[in-house]
Amino acid sequence: MSDHLSLLQQRHSVPSRQLGEPAPDEATLLALLQAAIRVPDHGKLVPFRLILLQGEAKLAFGERLAGIATGNDPQMSEAKLEKERLRYTFAPLVLTVVACIDADSKVPEIEQKLCAGNVAYNLLLGAHALGYGGQWLTGWAAYDRQVAGVLGLAQHEHVIGFIHIGTPQIDVPDRDRPVLADLLTAWTP
Repeated sequence: MSDHLSLLQQRHSVPSRQLGEPAPDEATLLALLQAAIRVPDHGKLVPFRLILLQGEAKLAFGERLAGIATGNDPQMSEAKLEKERLRYTFAPLVLTVVACIDADSKVPEIEQKLCAGNVAYNLLLGAHALGYGGQWLTGWAAYDRQVAGVLGLAQHEHVIGFIHIGTPQIDVPDRDRPVLADLLTAWTP
């Protein structure tokens, strides 16, 4: 096995509830972000942006989501509302990756979304490389237009994911991985 691929072979998600302090300091975070935005970008559109949730903003965001959740389901249990309130408070840092779709571009929408998705994955891979853990989560909030409004997203913008980053508080066992032989075929004319 090549040492050059070990980073990819060892990367795994750490559940957000198991991510604690410390988070990357400001200089490390800026370096991580600078590296994460180096993605394939057909047409040089830069069809993405990032929103940082940190400190008290995470709880305030959760409170807003709980309010939206209550509006969507007035019968929601108190336990589920509490889950919504606290969802973003476990990891010390949450980065919202936003796709900014240019509908007038010749670059297909799917390529623009994949570009933003690459930013999200680079954040996970970069966090792992720096000794931190991360988890890419979506959930209903990523697809809800009221939540998009809370985040200040324009109509052409969509959440790709919430990337939770922090220091793993437990050793997370690797999960079963797919068998390459089940996935790879060779095309022949």
